[in-house]
Amino acid sequence: MQALDWATCYPDRIASAIVLATSGRPSPMAIAMNAVARWAIFNDPTWKKGEYRKNPKDGLALARGIGHITFLSDESMWSKFGRRFSARDGLFDFFGRFEVERYLSYNGYNFVDRFDANSFLYLAKALDLYDVAWGYESMAEAFGQVSAPIQFFAFTSDWLYPPYQTEEMATCLQAQGKTAEYHLIPSAYGHDAFLLEHETFAPLVRTFLDRAAGG
Repeated sequence: MQALDWATCYPDRIASAIVLATSGRPSPMAIAMNAVARWAIFNDPTWKKGEYRKNPKDGLALARGIGHITFLSDESMWSKFGRRFSARDGLFDFFGRFEVERYLSYNGYNFVDRFDANSFLYLAKALDLYDVAWGYESMAEAFGQVSAPIQFFAFTSDWLYPPYQTEEMATCLQAQGKTAEYHLIPSAYGHDAFLLEHETFAPLVRTFLDRAAGG
């Protein structure tokens, strides 16, 4: 989103931009997931409306767990966890857990020692408010400012920022005669694909950067 915004707002300072796994404006579904994550922090009694002395760990861990679900995909969850139940927990105990539950708990509580709850809230709100057409009549008008070539990547199993949202931006730029590439990368890793499978699109990035530099 930052690369996209810089290319739109500062066209004279951007030579090229690579936009990975993102959206010109988050969908209601993406906003809803962030809203539930925020509620988790708000409802932690130690949050104290942001005036806490110690990080509200339970709320932040739950928020992180909710967010992490959106980074994965149905296929990646089946592959990584399946329906396996943790042998260390009682099957019919209220607190017995599937392996996916154990993973989310570990991931959530591992997060709280290196991230601040209020920072999470501000970043999540900034994501929700982002709209590349903010201050313009439309996306097309906003993209009218763009002069740099842009390379877009979307990933087939990303349901946080689905491919159609990326394709919409590339098509809008191309309709104006702008240089915009769109690549849809097959992946089972969901939104996390841009972090976990960079080798699938790195050669395309190299070619794009060489071309943009006149190489």
